Amino acid sequence: MQNYKHSVSLDLSKCKGCTACLKRCPTEAIRVRDGKATINSARCIDCGECIRICSHRAKRALHDSLDEMADFKYTVALPAPALYGQFDNMTSIDYIIDGLYKMGFDDVFEVARAAEMVSAYTRMYLNMPGIKKPVISSACPVITRIIGMNFPFLVENLMPILPPIEVAAKLAREKALSEHPELSSEDVGIFFISPCPGKVSYVKNGFAGDKNNVDRVVSIRDVYFRLIDVMKHDEYPEKSSESGMIGIGWASTGGESSSVFNDRYLAADGVENCMRVLEQIDNEDFTDLDFIELNACSGGCVGGAMTVANAYIAQARLQSLKRYLPVSPNRPTDREIPVGFFTDEKVEYDAGFSLSSDRAEAMRMMGEIESITKCLPGIDCGSCGAPTCMAFAEDIVKNETNIDECTIIMRELFHEVLDQRRKKELSDKIVPPNKT
Repeated sequence: MQNYKHSVSLDLSKCKGCTACLKRCPTEAIRVRDGKATINSARCIDCGECIRICSHRAKRALHDSLDEMADFKYTVALPAPALYGQFDNMTSIDYIIDGLYKMGFDDVFEVARAAEMVSAYTRMYLNMPGIKKPVISSACPVITRIIGMNFPFLVENLMPILPPIEVAAKLAREKALSEHPELSSEDVGIFFISPCPGKVSYVKNGFAGDKNNVDRVVSIRDVYFRLIDVMKHDEYPEKSSESGMIGIGWASTGGESSSVFNDRYLAADGVENCMRVLEQIDNEDFTDLDFIELNACSGGCVGGAMTVANAYIAQARLQSLKRYLPVSPNRPTDREIPVGFFTDEKVEYDAGFSLSSDRAEAMRMMGEIESITKCLPGIDCGSCGAPTCMAFAEDIVKNETNIDECTIIMRELFHEVLDQRRKKELSDKIVPPNKT
């Protein structure tokens, strides 16, 4: 975890220390020190909540530039299904595919195509004997990271099938090398058009340690404005989209779940909701489910921090686009899951942070944290620079701050000193009567 490459960055020059991000961070990775926010990389899951909530634009997602297309002889665009919901009055996905070609890409391979294949293989996987249920989708890298950090007993529940982004990149590279034998693998640049920073981190770090086939990750926001300039609605493009209703449906919550054709599922979105669901699964509150779909972004991928349109408007647009599409034109003919669609390594539990490497010392520190927490106001106001009173107590024990940062305690001490001073001043004014 210490070498984990993050995709969420903080611009200190814009940060006002307002504590808005502090209160919204689901893993308590943010602190405010000396009037500026700081991000604990060991706790950060790159969910993008701080990017969405920051009114000063001090948080931003790190991603690659479209100008890097010049680094490759042959470039392939991998549009996420969420891209299709960004445009108003869009009657066909073909306009978007055609626009990507006009932007300079040599080929386009829709991630929605790969999603349909993953859906089919998921249905096969759920019928395999001996698998641990409920099976948790591994499509959202933020959820995978949360499980790897906080839920060691759920690691075995993660579906070992590669996510659509990786399947699409693998197939796109194979297609490019097959059609152009004069090219080497290094000549081909696979550009994923991402809705969120979590998937940027996925590419930087790889899923469960695997080397992925994506070379660059650009944001939907950047591509959106380029596409607006090149798309022409007065010219109907040739039929080019190869996706169906199932693949496009992956862009919003419930799309993946509905594609497994199994009623024993749960679909949730929003990182806080997802964490609650994981806690309930960990506590075995759900005993009759086969499949769990969790999306860290509200609304699903259409709610990613690197998108343009409102998530719910984008969902409505996708519903309109799906209306005349086939169900799934990318169903595999084989009845077995190819070996290449399985990930070679499993996610390993790594909390990434601890009070101490010595168990006895960690227990002592935990006891001290609990004692200090009992002495604090317990209102979790965030004015101390920590999201909760318990987090503040932990920071004190770790010598990262001190007790006088608590404004409530300092206010009480101030009033106590002020009262004592007033009493002394009053007593000095009272002259004792002469004794006779």
